[in-house]
Amino acid sequence: MKLRKLFPLLVMMTLAPSACVDLPEDGKPQPMKTWVDDWRDEVIYQVLVDRFADGDVNNDYLVRPGALARYQGGDWKGLQDHLDYIKELGVTTLWISPVIKNVETDADVDAYHGYWAQDLTQTNPHFGDMAQLRSFVRAAHQVGLKVVLDIVTNHMGQVFFYDMNLNGKADIYIGGTGGTSPVTRVSEFDPDWDPTGVQASTSLGLAGRAPVVFIQDPSINRVPPQPGILGTARAYHGFGRILNYDVPAQTMLGDFPGGLKDVATELPEVRATMVDAYTRWAEQVDLDGFRIDTVKHVEHEFWQTFAPAVRQRLAAQGKNKFLMFGEAFDGNDELLGSFTKNNELDSVFYFSQHYQVFRDVFHNAKDAKKQRGTDQIERLWTTRYKNWGAEPMPDGVGIAPRKMPINFMDNHDVARFLFDAKGDVDALRNALTLLSTEEGIPCIYYGTEQDFAGGNDPANREVLWNTGFATSGDTFRHVSKLMRLRKAYPALRRGDTKVIWSSPDVATEEDAGILAYERAGGDAGAGAYALVVLNTNGLKESVTAKDGATMKTAMPGTVMVDVLDPKRPTFTTGADGSLRVSVPAQRGMILVPQAQVVSE
Repeated sequence: MKLRKLFPLLVMMTLAPSACVDLPEDGKPQPMKTWVDDWRDEVIYQVLVDRFADGDVNNDYLVRPGALARYQGGDWKGLQDHLDYIKELGVTTLWISPVIKNVETDADVDAYHGYWAQDLTQTNPHFGDMAQLRSFVRAAHQVGLKVVLDIVTNHMGQVFFYDMNLNGKADIYIGGTGGTSPVTRVSEFDPDWDPTGVQASTSLGLAGRAPVVFIQDPSINRVPPQPGILGTARAYHGFGRILNYDVPAQTMLGDFPGGLKDVATELPEVRATMVDAYTRWAEQVDLDGFRIDTVKHVEHEFWQTFAPAVRQRLAAQGKNKFLMFGEAFDGNDELLGSFTKNNELDSVFYFSQHYQVFRDVFHNAKDAKKQRGTDQIERLWTTRYKNWGAEPMPDGVGIAPRKMPINFMDNHDVARFLFDAKGDVDALRNALTLLSTEEGIPCIYYGTEQDFAGGNDPANREVLWNTGFATSGDTFRHVSKLMRLRKAYPALRRGDTKVIWSSPDVATEEDAGILAYERAGGDAGAGAYALVVLNTNGLKESVTAKDGATMKTAMPGTVMVDVLDPKRPTFTTGADGSLRVSVPAQRGMILVPQAQVVSE
């Protein structure tokens, strides 16, 4: 009896010293602060944490160097150790991959990317602990960088199976002969869509909805998900995997192929859990925004609940202008814009531009049969002003979504720009000039500055530290210069946009490939002005004129300086504002009035 009474006391005495040890300052919860003035001043750099830098060998377990579908060893300490590289590039905001604990691996593919959530309350131990995450974010803020976290509300990882044959274990079975009957394969981890719900059956016939069985395998962290309702069957729709993304019911309610389980986001308890779990991450480490995955697979009513709740909770603690932008992987501009209205998201990724501009125009610069004219760019930009929200979200970042698209050329879900452009680095750098000077927030995928050219996932998720973090390459220096120019000239960040020349021509015509747009006035202030002129044609030098007509600017009789060119050549507009300039193939100019030129 005495030993039994003494044991709890001995345990308390053993644990007491560690409980009293002070956490290092960087490991303590950080008071929240608004670090952003205007998000249009920012440049986002997308980082897959596992692929950027390995700063702590102590969390390098189950690493498979060179196998891009497996963990490679990057972590938050590695990011913190190389903030100088990021600063030199000139970007201002880091979008980091999800930080939460994931299912460890599935079918010999690891969750290094972070999208196979298992526990929304715990850190992924491959990347570090809470103290290391806080230390990284604090260090980023100290050098002027903001941090946006990638989150997922649509689905969880493969944390359960459908017990379709009622035998209590997960099965994959094959039926049919291939002769008299077709061969079929059924996986209880990932069964096909069934509008009645995944069904159980026996030799006697159907037996009702298949029970959901959560997997208990701590060795691969495949255990019932957390927190709360997410560990219960009622938190999931249970209709099986999407077979046709053009069918709305499947898009909204189906599991993602591969066994990612679709969450019942219409349930109030699920919504409250998502709001609380993800807002806590912002509170604990002083985040500046969320990039939100798979938004088109979640009903609008969810975003009308989630976004205002997050904004209000953080604003009450001193965190304002908290950016929330979503990924709707779709080229339908009207669909993209639908998430930027009705108190939903501040912005979305400009996927329609990814397809219609970077793919159709820049990728095909040397192929007149495939390349589309720059008039397609003008039409798309005009369409955005009709489709996207015209008013800022209440308690949001204070910018109308249509003025703040998240502009990107490529990312972790599509092949690298250089892969699709067949290694055309001139096309890449010309596209980067557009990306850095058009209306909205530029988003650069890590490794673009190093000319990474990988194909589709996982080949487009290369290891950056193999480059030695070199800063002398032509593309790195081009990006760095563009970022300095953005910072120096407010018109390139906040000015209104007017296209003054676009062309349907793509071959040998006088103006083939020319796009010219003014960034002026607006929130940049009266008098602020920049003119961007691009030649997207990869075959010839082109001019800002055709059939006797010449480009007209809003700056009559003004000496203009090309600040992108190291030699800084000058051009003078006519009394009527006309300006004829000749632009080499796949090159651009950034022209500002001589009186506004500043030292970089």
